[in-house]
Amino acid sequence: MYKKFQRSIYVMKIIFCRHHSICEPGILKSLTRLGHDVVEFMNDREPQDYDKDYMFRLATLIQQTTDARAILSVCFSPIIARASKPFGIPYISYTVDSPCSTLYSKTMEYPHNRLFLFDKLQLAKFEHRNPGNCFHTLLACDIEHFDNVTVSSTDMKKYGTDVSFVGSLYSEKNSYDDIADKLPAYMRGYVEGLCSAQKNVYGYNFIEDALTDEWVSDFVSTVGFDPLPADYETDLKGIIADTYLNCRCTELERKHTLDAISRHFHVDLYTQSDSSMLPHVKNRGIADSERVMPKIFKCSKINLNITLRSIKSGVPQRALDIMGCGGFLMSNYQPELAEYFIPGEDLVLYDSVDDLIQKIDYYLSHEEERLQIAKNGYEKVKRYHTYDTRLTEILNTVISD
Repeated sequence: MYKKFQRSIYVMKIIFCRHHSICEPGILKSLTRLGHDVVEFMNDREPQDYDKDYMFRLATLIQQTTDARAILSVCFSPIIARASKPFGIPYISYTVDSPCSTLYSKTMEYPHNRLFLFDKLQLAKFEHRNPGNCFHTLLACDIEHFDNVTVSSTDMKKYGTDVSFVGSLYSEKNSYDDIADKLPAYMRGYVEGLCSAQKNVYGYNFIEDALTDEWVSDFVSTVGFDPLPADYETDLKGIIADTYLNCRCTELERKHTLDAISRHFHVDLYTQSDSSMLPHVKNRGIADSERVMPKIFKCSKINLNITLRSIKSGVPQRALDIMGCGGFLMSNYQPELAEYFIPGEDLVLYDSVDDLIQKIDYYLSHEEERLQIAKNGYEKVKRYHTYDTRLTEILNTVISD
């Protein structure tokens, strides 16, 4: 059934359900490099639950691929769980998003699922629904691709800057703004006060815990919150916090942070978000993740990470990619960043905007120390956090289960 392979892994045939996730090319290259036989099942977009055509096509492929030993997707997909359940083949979901709303589906409780989550607090919230089949694993970096992205003197002139941030301001992704006008003044005031307090606290997200049953009930009746399907677990506090309030908090935090540091340093922002409220920030537009983003990380003196607030404890993809490019990472404090990397040696963490400003000033004037930290971060990512390493861990876990 399995052939012994390097690093205690077994070569197997895997059905890889794809929908053009940004992580899929790196995963596919790694699986091939590790010697697996990959059968790709492509879809133009993320599959929707209850899509009968998708379910029939996937079930047909599984039935025809009699020697498949696992099914894999980026993030958990209820329709994949439904289609694969009759065959009993392990369905591996490698979740790279937080929040991941599909985890509320009761299909995540199926015994053939093997769910890998990158955020320990996300794992703690969901693992009781499928005990023994939920696991923590970090995200991974396509370091082989980044190593092949070269930087010329022209690139240095184009992308070189004191501080850069690549990412959304969440003004266009913030669902709260779409419904804020429907809320009475006391509810809006509660949200703004809660988010203003949260944006100054690092390492602990209290938004969901601060929502009272009365406030949630008023929110649902005011906004007209659409109920989830019958076979989805209803967690109104969690869904409202992740869908509306954490996005709003992220928007406030990113705008406040970038505005503050741009008054002291040259800051380049790569985003499609409206940044007109940040007059001292240079908006360079959206950056292509394959070709341009690695050059930005390699050329910037300091690469900033401001974590999406719904990522409660985990290491964000941006942080790994910055270090995987050999860039210098300065990030807000995240518990797992401090657990898996050494602050001051592999990366630099800040715990307030004032602390961030002081540390930017220090590391801009201490180039040798900055370059050594960037080198250390790169070496740690290359050793422990590539797709080859991560997929080996995941597949070994599934095989030995």
